[in-house]
Amino acid sequence: MTKFFKMPLYLTMGAFMAMGLYACSDENDPGTGGGEGELSEQEQALKNIVTDFANNTAVPTYRGMADAAIELHNACLAMKNAGAGNVTTAQVETAGEAWKKARRYWELSEAWLFGPAGDYNIDPHIDSWPLDKTSMDALLANEEQMSQMDEDGTYVGNNLGFGLQGFHAIEYLLFELQGTGADAKSIAHNVNYTTQELLYMTGVTGDLRNQCVLLEACWAGTENVTAEKQAILEDNELDKGVNYSQVMINAGQAGSEYVNYLEAVQDLISAGIQNIANEVGNIKIGNPTGLGDPAGGMEEDPGYIESPYSLNSITDFKDNIISIQNAYEGFQSSESYNAGETVIQPSTYTLSAYINSLDADLDERVKKAIDDAYNAISQMKEPFAYWAGRDDAINQAAVDACNTLNDIFFEVDNILSANH
Repeated sequence: MTKFFKMPLYLTMGAFMAMGLYACSDENDPGTGGGEGELSEQEQALKNIVTDFANNTAVPTYRGMADAAIELHNACLAMKNAGAGNVTTAQVETAGEAWKKARRYWELSEAWLFGPAGDYNIDPHIDSWPLDKTSMDALLANEEQMSQMDEDGTYVGNNLGFGLQGFHAIEYLLFELQGTGADAKSIAHNVNYTTQELLYMTGVTGDLRNQCVLLEACWAGTENVTAEKQAILEDNELDKGVNYSQVMINAGQAGSEYVNYLEAVQDLISAGIQNIANEVGNIKIGNPTGLGDPAGGMEEDPGYIESPYSLNSITDFKDNIISIQNAYEGFQSSESYNAGETVIQPSTYTLSAYINSLDADLDERVKKAIDDAYNAISQMKEPFAYWAGRDDAINQAAVDACNTLNDIFFEVDNILSANH
């Protein structure tokens, strides 16, 4: 991982399964139950879980993000149309709330950054940090470049580097810090925008909107998103013609990259759950504090702070842990931190329920590891940029809890493989 380029740290273990205790009847063909084309009981169970995960967790999460990104772009477009000198604080606050909504759904999706988010570089495109403020200032002063800036995001998406795109460029233009040190608070950005800043903001939010709609379409299938979103994809020539949900749901069939459902689930665990558990602990927290495992991917960098202007860092980390819970247990509508959620849906078939049928103690330990990581991160303080170098005991506890969460999924992988 290099500066201005956030890339998933894909591991090599994993698994994701279904309800009930099942075993294969044919050791030489783990995907069948004896008859030609017939799934073993375990593979059928895995298919049920993968289907629920795709339909109730992954696709709705991306739908919520795409809807919020459209809302964000429209809010910034209203500011641009008002013009420099006429933007109101209420407009900035409205855009800021839309940013937080889109940001939340993105962080809730980071337990499955494999597939389209990585295949099409959407992850680094919309979520690289820290912001390249020097290049931003140069861009805003460059009349030739600014004359090419369009409000739909085409110029931004095709010509600007990752350090000038995505959530954190927008964050910088919608939030600012009031006060210093431990007393710093995040407030709505002042309304003294220049014409160039408003045009740039609209272009970046247009590009973010395009990428978020692309993610939803790549998981749901373009034909299954709204007409407005289909038009966005067509206008920006972004339609990839893929349906990644079906790639997972149709494991073992022509057109799927997965040989069987165990392999699909292993991607969810290693390239998804373990990837983000490691990233939160050793990079997002560990890199700026210097407390992460150096083998986790990056060297110490005190300036490597996610969401520093909105003071949303700790919320980002907690939402990443919730994304792991959603992938493992299915959406938990009873949890207080999910209050008001209406887009992501509960699942009938979950990996948690299946692991419980194989080893109830392991399932309880996994759920405890998820809770422990969430609770440890909840003890951390904002502004994280200030406390990153001062609250070592609390920050170390969060790093350790994330590493424990990562490690326990090796046990999950082992028991799934042993029973396949």
